[in-house]
Amino acid sequence: MFDFESELVKKREAGLYRKRRVSASAQTVRSIIDGKSVLSFCGNDYLGLANHPEIKKAFVEAVDHYGVGSGSAHLISGHSQLHHDCEQRLAEFTGRDRALLFSNGYMANLAIASALVGHKDVVFQDKLNHASLIDAAKLSGAKLRRYRHSDITQLETQLQDNQDHPHKLLMTDGVFSMDGDCADLQKISQLCLDNDVCCMVDDAHGFGVLGEQGGGLLQALGLSQQQVPILMATLGKAVGTAGAFVAGSEALIETLIQQARPYIYTTASPPALAAATLCSLGIIEKESWRRKKLAELIHYLRQGLSSLDYELMPSSTPIQPIVIGDNNRVLEMSEKLLQKEILVTAIRPPTVPVGSARLRITLSAGHEKADIDLLLKGLVKA
Repeated sequence: MFDFESELVKKREAGLYRKRRVSASAQTVRSIIDGKSVLSFCGNDYLGLANHPEIKKAFVEAVDHYGVGSGSAHLISGHSQLHHDCEQRLAEFTGRDRALLFSNGYMANLAIASALVGHKDVVFQDKLNHASLIDAAKLSGAKLRRYRHSDITQLETQLQDNQDHPHKLLMTDGVFSMDGDCADLQKISQLCLDNDVCCMVDDAHGFGVLGEQGGGLLQALGLSQQQVPILMATLGKAVGTAGAFVAGSEALIETLIQQARPYIYTTASPPALAAATLCSLGIIEKESWRRKKLAELIHYLRQGLSSLDYELMPSSTPIQPIVIGDNNRVLEMSEKLLQKEILVTAIRPPTVPVGSARLRITLSAGHEKADIDLLLKGLVKA
């Protein structure tokens, strides 16, 4: 029999027990969490669009026309005109031939690996990749080779030592979700081209935030579909809606439609989500002030933190972690901030490496400098 209780006790003692907080408000920087009004610094709504009135209106109008559920898988009868239009818009937005919608980023990453590689193949991954990328590689049956975080030299050695596999796939985060730094995609993509490896980027935390029009890290770096054949990004962060997509060549998307089990055997997401996403993409493209404001807030926060005795990560993105180290200590600090009505999540292993527990601060265009001042004062007292 499973001894669930003793394992839960061990988690509590190690400072690894996780609790859900209950939100009773829209996703904004000022939220009602567990019945308490808080200033939140732990959401991924980077551009402040999750509660945007135009996006909400687009969603409601689509519900009136299409109903709530899609009722079926995309390949049966669940693929609406809104899904179709949204995929075309995403392809255009990212400068790629086609795009394919998924229910979430986890499913999209599982789909990519399961459709493209098998037990005779090899997948290369950064050690700090998101769990969905790691699980995708493991479940595909391919050999998994993980290189030290951003260690291009070790990656190059691994690529050269694994030339004999029929298919070789590199999967990496664009922006690393717990550190906030970016992969060196210019070097990585070139190494992949030189070694006949297909390069795939998960740009969940870059899409909407980076690039002149918000196209993400690949747009910011000027990397083409040929240089990075597979792009995955989520829609529940900067876009403010829900779901994910994969973008790439005509042949890639058709291959996923034909072979990706997480796509074939899943009910399509509600059509209204596609309508909301279409609206959001238009706002992201037009309202560049959101990205500019976010960049200013990031600079302001880092300036303020540099005067405090905290270890900063080399991040220029909205993800600004403060490494504390001890699990119980970071929980205590998070709780002290909450007592001051400031919500910052304590991140602990296995989400981050042992000994690197941290406060993961995330910024939104919805924040103001006065909010950051309150956070800095709270950190001094914590």
